[in-house]
Amino acid sequence: MPHMLEDFTAKAEASIAAMKAAAAQARRYHAAAELTRHMLLTMQKFMDRGKDAAVAAVVEDWMGAWHLDPEAWPEIAAEMKALTGAYYDYCKAPSDDTDAALRAAWDALKAVHDTPERTLEDQMAWRSVCAHGWWGDVSPAPAGYRDHDADRATEPFWDKACPPQCLGQP
Repeated sequence: MPHMLEDFTAKAEASIAAMKAAAAQARRYHAAAELTRHMLLTMQKFMDRGKDAAVAAVVEDWMGAWHLDPEAWPEIAAEMKALTGAYYDYCKAPSDDTDAALRAAWDALKAVHDTPERTLEDQMAWRSVCAHGWWGDVSPAPAGYRDHDADRATEPFWDKACPPQCLGQP
């Protein structure tokens, strides 16, 4: 039978691992939801311009905010344009069909954009001025991503520990 310290430590480690996984998943879904909400609100502001002009305006703003040069990232620019067009179509006529097209366009952009180093959700969390502060506490932006936020987190909150002397270290 494990002694009390070993028992509490094992339970704490299992709970911390579950918390890390849940926090990462919550950040990912919340950033995706916020990006979608932002795109729908932004598109609604440009609807009166017609589809081509609205899509062009939103994509230019989006790529600028994320510091992506369309000429350096043509495959991402093309899929951002397709996704933004799907947002336009959804705003114009919300339906199961336009929602399915929006989801397909989202997946297509993720396929060309996402790498092991970054995802669409990361970009939202790391680049957007609309990012929720707790996102950086879960997965801090790499240096250079948060040019508008000097007080950003530099490590996940679970890496913050008690002083070494409390652990019996000098």
